[in-house]
Amino acid sequence: MKKDSLVQNTVAFVKESLKDAEGGHDWFHIERVYKNALLLLQMEDKADVLVVQLAALLHDIADPKFHDGDESIGPKVAREFLSSQHLEAHLIEHIVNIIQHMSYKNSLDNSGERFSSLELEIIQDADRLDAMGAIGIARAFNYGGFKNRALFDPAIPPNLNMTKEEYKKSNAPTINHFYEKLLLLIDGMNTAAGKKMAQERHDFMLAFLEQFYKEWGHQPKDTP
Repeated sequence: MKKDSLVQNTVAFVKESLKDAEGGHDWFHIERVYKNALLLLQMEDKADVLVVQLAALLHDIADPKFHDGDESIGPKVAREFLSSQHLEAHLIEHIVNIIQHMSYKNSLDNSGERFSSLELEIIQDADRLDAMGAIGIARAFNYGGFKNRALFDPAIPPNLNMTKEEYKKSNAPTINHFYEKLLLLIDGMNTAAGKKMAQERHDFMLAFLEQFYKEWGHQPKDTP
């Protein structure tokens, strides 16, 4: 199958699969990550373009947050779809490995084997960029509303040393998520281009928090 047709088929599959998804993890999130990945590819020309394209499109095909924390479904769905498209086995394995290892919560787990590749680094950066800046803020509060979480509670400080399981089970106010993840992303960017793109978004989140606390009338003393 031609690469263009494979990408088009994957787009159609993802759009259909995520047509009822929560607003921060829907097709438009996938599209933004895909576009971010294409930008990063322009500066990381040694990467396998098709692997990056397909992994970007399939990275959230079954986000564990919406499947009772089951991290096996997304890789399984991606593998089955790519197999149906007759993609070479070694490329399928690479893409599945990216999906299995790219999430932020997995960086909190030091118990298992690490998988690494330039393509994984690009997809991670592309995805993390979408968790930052104005879009990242909108996504955080959209998901917080979806889970009926408080916006902010001065009595509940951020947990800055969470394990992977604590992170998965957290029901903390949305503002805490900035300190527990979003503001940490800039230091976890893999590529030079990703770090450069992240800086503006990081600064925007800091400015947002300053304004948020000003309007709330409460300035936390112990947050980073």
